[in-house]
Amino acid sequence: MLKNVVYFLFTLTVIFSCKAQTEIISTKNKDFNSEKPKLVVGIVVDQMRYDYLTRFYNKYGEGGFKRMMNEGFNCKNNHYNYVPTYTGPGHASVYTGTTPKYHGIIANDWYDKEVKKKVYCAGDDSVLAVGTETEDGQMSPHRMKATTFSDENRLFTQMRGKTIGISIKDRGAILPAGHTANAAYWFYGKDKGDFITSTFYMTALPNWVNEFNNSKVAESYLKPWNTFYDISTYSESGSDLNNFESTFNGKETATFPYDLEILKDENGGFDIIKTTAYGNSIVADFAIAALSGEQLGQDADTDVLAVSFSSTDYVGHKFGVNSKEIEDTYIRLDKDLERLFIALDVKAGKGKYVVFLTADHAAVDVPAYLRSVKIPAGYVDSKLFNDKLNAFMIAKFGVSDLIENISNNQIFLNRNQINKLDLDLDDVQEAIVNEIINYEYIDKVYTATTMNSTSFTSGIEALLQKGHNQKRSGDVLFVYDPAFVSYSKTGSTHGSGFDYDTHVPLLFLGKGIKHGETLQKTEITDIAPTMSALLGISFPNGAIGQPLEFVFE
Repeated sequence: MLKNVVYFLFTLTVIFSCKAQTEIISTKNKDFNSEKPKLVVGIVVDQMRYDYLTRFYNKYGEGGFKRMMNEGFNCKNNHYNYVPTYTGPGHASVYTGTTPKYHGIIANDWYDKEVKKKVYCAGDDSVLAVGTETEDGQMSPHRMKATTFSDENRLFTQMRGKTIGISIKDRGAILPAGHTANAAYWFYGKDKGDFITSTFYMTALPNWVNEFNNSKVAESYLKPWNTFYDISTYSESGSDLNNFESTFNGKETATFPYDLEILKDENGGFDIIKTTAYGNSIVADFAIAALSGEQLGQDADTDVLAVSFSSTDYVGHKFGVNSKEIEDTYIRLDKDLERLFIALDVKAGKGKYVVFLTADHAAVDVPAYLRSVKIPAGYVDSKLFNDKLNAFMIAKFGVSDLIENISNNQIFLNRNQINKLDLDLDDVQEAIVNEIINYEYIDKVYTATTMNSTSFTSGIEALLQKGHNQKRSGDVLFVYDPAFVSYSKTGSTHGSGFDYDTHVPLLFLGKGIKHGETLQKTEITDIAPTMSALLGISFPNGAIGQPLEFVFE
């Protein structure tokens, strides 16, 4: 009898213990799910230098950049860890957590050694445009070899979590959204002023996109672009009239104001909007419409909204990083960010979403301007460089067709011709290195053999190596002196491994993020693993970065 009582009490103890453990496990699961943000918003500001945060700080309101800095976490020493610093590789690297060495987007466009022609990072002849009948819509992420954290979120949620990519530029929408995205939308200017997509995602635009396009929002931005504040207060930038900026066709000087309605016919119709602050505004408009149109952040599965503001890049290229135009563009972008954050507070719920903001690259000051203030800088004549190198190849090897292509500071050799002539590939590469290292304004030269056989851990060599894809990159890589570019003598550009191109903002705000800042060096490839860790999902399959655990609460 006593044995039976003891057994009965033991059984009850086991039952209650199991029940308690089950409740604990259930509570933990509930807590885990409730701790995840309902929506991740990734913001890439094209060509944004880190010092735009500090230089224009006093011109910003409280709800945009300052909200992220004052309520979120600011990584002040954030850098790209590879070369080249272009838009395509930048967007791919932010979202894959790896570099061109692994994700394969080695430039915006590059020479394809197999098909023997230039290819575009997002171009895809196997798909059709949706929203236009032109080749502008024949785009997909098929050339990107790695997954994005947005892909991993889709896999984790059994495809229930949505991913939407939005940008003025096709590559700025497509590459961040990844391979499994529900949609990527980009702006088609010219005679339409619409957002479009491709059959990679869908066969027809959703109703909410058609409604947005039909509302003629783009037409509302064909108006004068003047400074948001009195131009005399823009003390953080150079004079409005100078010799370092280009301007629109039909406008004599690169000075405010710019009447877009009058200028549009000589500047690509609606395309003129891209090269003004209003290009960012229409992207913000569309992103806000997407929150409702796609019902983002409205259920238990985390969604991802990837937004890229590209007009900052267009304005920087035309007017330069020290222009009144770039200052006004960032002042207005700050207002657009505030509008977007307010919409997120309402639609997704304040404290229920997370945002990160970074850039795909930064930019150099206009070299002509730097020279005017006695800083070493200048321009490389690409034609002169190519002619001189071709003359050397004829003198050295007796033929003129050993070089197939020179682009993106890389030299692609004709491997078939080298084999026919029974030349040694390494010898040809080394001969080119020894030749062009003597050219004016060339700082460094390396062979692909060196990139593939030597492990570099620091310096420009390490950046080149992380940007070098064995199958897609060239046979010889070269680096210009600091602040020397092959570019127009007006406007700014980018692409190097120098700090002016690699140092970009990295801000986090929202659910799971603490308030703080650091001067510890972070790298662009850390962003995707950080988002994956926050969501509790797999890292992208090629990720080399590490989660920045110090940003978490």
